[in-house]
Formats: sequence, structure tokens, C-alpha cells
Amino acid sequence: MTLRSHDLFKMINPRIHTDIATGAIIDQLSTDIPPNGFTPRNIDLMSLLLTSRQLHTATLATLYSQITIPHSRIFRKFLSHISDHPSLGTIVRRLDFSHFNPTGFRQTPRERAQTLNLIPETLLQCLSLTPNLKEFLAQEHIDDEISFDVIQYLLCSLPQLKALDFCACSSTNFRDAFNKVINIAPLPTFLSITRLSLHECTILPSTVFTSLLPRLKHLTHLDVAHTRLTASALHSIPQTAKLTHLNLSKCSLLSGADVVDFLTNHPAAKSLIYLNLAMDVKSHEMLTPEDLTALLPILPCTLRSLNLKGSKMDKSHIPLLLPLTKHLEELGLGRHLDLSSLTALFCPPAQSPLTSEMDLDDDEEEWIPHTLRYLDVSDLSVAELDLGTLFGSSCPVLQGKSEPLEVVEVGSEVWKKVEKAPAVKRAGWCGKEAGRRGWLVRVRGVSPDGRAEDTGARTWKWGACYWGMRKVPVARAEVGGMYGHYMFKR
Repeated sequence: MTLRSHDLFKMINPRIHTDIATGAIIDQLSTDIPPNGFTPRNIDLMSLLLTSRQLHTATLATLYSQITIPHSRIFRKFLSHISDHPSLGTIVRRLDFSHFNPTGFRQTPRERAQTLNLIPETLLQCLSLTPNLKEFLAQEHIDDEISFDVIQYLLCSLPQLKALDFCACSSTNFRDAFNKVINIAPLPTFLSITRLSLHECTILPSTVFTSLLPRLKHLTHLDVAHTRLTASALHSIPQTAKLTHLNLSKCSLLSGADVVDFLTNHPAAKSLIYLNLAMDVKSHEMLTPEDLTALLPILPCTLRSLNLKGSKMDKSHIPLLLPLTKHLEELGLGRHLDLSSLTALFCPPAQSPLTSEMDLDDDEEEWIPHTLRYLDVSDLSVAELDLGTLFGSSCPVLQGKSEPLEVVEVGSEVWKKVEKAPAVKRAGWCGKEAGRRGWLVRVRGVSPDGRAEDTGARTWKWGACYWGMRKVPVARAEVGGMYGHYMFKR
């Protein structure tokens, strides 16, 4: 249910006079995602500005603390406001361009440049007027506006900055600006940044990582998927860091041995919650069977999401995966497994119709149920999944025995077979797709005991609700825009 402004007054107790209590209620009216690129957002908050002095002050704090820029005219309006009233700029804690639409109002690139709304000079001016900024979220649609001066200011002149995201920024201007900062600007010995995303910044040279990472002594979130990260840069992360989220997906300059060595020996990798080691085998194979055998036993019990897509697996890895399934909620499997391997993750061998008597162990330990909600088997072919058996009543993978499993991601070949297959519905599942990805999702009925439905939201997802995110969020916010695209559609 969405609160409206006239409902707010019914909820505020007249005896509550603290700004904290009032602000907490007003926060419920704020939206992270604009309705679309051009309609006004936070209309109710604008109405509250006119009600009373106390509400005016509290509403301003909510309205200006997290600024979302959907297009350049909104940026110009915001910049004008904080230029005329500099005190408003001191309230800003997040500047979010993840929803930025460069094609707004049907302007050509030349026309947008001539308006002088969002250009490197105005972006730098905006940063200078927001001295208490803690989170700067950018993306590929503004990478030409991220100049040398902008990057230098972000790294050197904002002492409270904690989160920095340059998702998919890969223009030559962005690369040259970053290189210039690394080679010329005198960077601080240590940076305040604790959450860094260079996701899909494919154009940045390795020197960027070897220069930045040693300066991040309190790093917790690192997303360097599909970048030129090297083993030496990875090991240069200070030992004082405490990584909870790490994305090394598609890092083709890393070997499996490099990754295993880091995760085994580096102190910063002992409390991981999210770990993405997925690879595109068409371009690079990182984890060999031997690497997996060394890696799986040393992974921490804090882990909730593990992606090993693209790795070279075999049945010998299933016993090593089983202990992880007792605390993982997301698991991405590699290649060369089959349906019997999947079955072994969800029920004891003695209860599996796909296990022969020769596979049974008389000394089998007491079975502990799994905690998996999401399983990525998109590396497995139609033959390996044996669809006829998978959707049959004898296979436990899609039956009630596999709960709490509720999402199974499949590859494009399998998706074409199951997308509209009646067997999917008969098994109690449905098909969903977004971008390049397809999922089987368990159909949930109304809970007989009145329990609230599990939305998929978790504190470690930082605002995301869907399962299987492939980009690390560095700010707690509802996911959408370009970040949603890279998290759930690619």
C-alpha cells in the first residue's frame, strides 16, 4: 500500500515532536524509481512542503538526501536549486544517474549537448555543491560527462564518499580521463570508498586497478566483472578490508589458481556473502575441475550466493557442493553435470529414483535439508537435463521435496523447449523471461496459515528482490534503470 499525503496526518501522533519520528514517516512517501522519465516524482512530498515549518524541514531532508536524475532537464533544475540555495546541496547524500535516459524529449545528441544541461562542467559544479555526498551512481549513458576533473573530484575532494559505481562506462573519453587521474593526479594514500563497482568497464587498463585497490582499506563491495583486473591487483586489496560482495565474473586475465589462492589466503575474503565467478566459456575458462576441488571446501559458511557458471564440473564436485547448499540461497552450476547430479542436491541418495544402489553409502550421515531458493543450470543442455524425466512425477527437482527452491534458470536452448510446454504448468511452475535470461518459477498459492509471501528481498541484496543478480549493488535502493538491466537481463 502506498501512503498518500492526506493519510500521513492521520498517522502522525500529535505528541511526537521529534524530527526523527516525523522523518521516518515522511520517508515512506519517497520513491527511488521515478514513475517514468518525464512525469513528476514525489508529488506528495512537494505537497508537504507547504503544510508547516516542522514538516517543511523534515520533508526537505527526505527530498534532497537521495537525488535521482532521469534526464538532463531534471539535472539542470536540481543544479539551479542548489546553486541558488547552497544549504540544500549539503543535504544530498546520494546522486543517482542509474535511471538516466539520454534520449529524452526526442533531442539529438547534438541538441542535448547544446542545451548545456548535463556536461562535464555542470557535473563538476554539482559535485562541488554537494560536499557531504556519500554515494555517486553513474552508468554508460553519462560516461562522456565523466571527465578528468570529475573523477579527480570524486576521489580527492569528497571525504565522506562511500559508494562509487561506474557501471558499463566504456567510452574512450572515460578511459582517457581515468588514465590521466591515475598517472597525474596525486591521489590520497587511502580513499574513503568502501563499495566500488566498475562492472563492465571493459576499456579501463589494468593500471587503474593496481592503483585504486591498495587504497581501499575498508572495502566491502567490489564488482569488477568483465574488466582487466589482474591477480596482482586482486592481491593488493588491503588486509584490513572485509569483503562481503565480490564479483569477478568474466575477468579473463585471472586464472583459476589465482582466484583459489586469493579466496584461500587473503584475510579480506573470509566473510563473503555474495561471490560471482561466472565465466563465458566461449572466450575464457577460469575454473578447472582441479580448481573447483580446491575451492569448494574453503568457501565460508557466511556465503549466501555463489555463481560458478562456466566452470568445468563433474559428479565428484557434488559431495563438495552439498555442505554449501545448507546455507546458500543462490547457486549457479557449471558445465557437464546431469539430472542425477541435480537430484543429489535436494534429497538423500536413498530417496532419489535416479540413484543406483551402487551409489549408496552405508555410512551416510544424517541428511540436512538444503536452503536453496535459486538454481542456475543454464550451462546444461536439453540432453543433460533430460526434460522428459525432469518434469515427471518421479523426479524430485521440481516437486515439493525440493522446496524452498522456487527459481530455476535455464539456458536459451532449454528455454525454447520449455517456454510454452504444458508440462511446466502441470508440474506447478511457470516460465518467465527478461532480456537474455529465462527462468522456471514455482507457482505459489495462498498461504493456508496466513503467512506473508516471501518477496525474495534480503538484506544482502541491498534492495533487489529478484533472484540471480549478476551485478553487485553498492547502495541500498530499489533496483531499476540501467542497473536492473545489468543485474537481471544480461
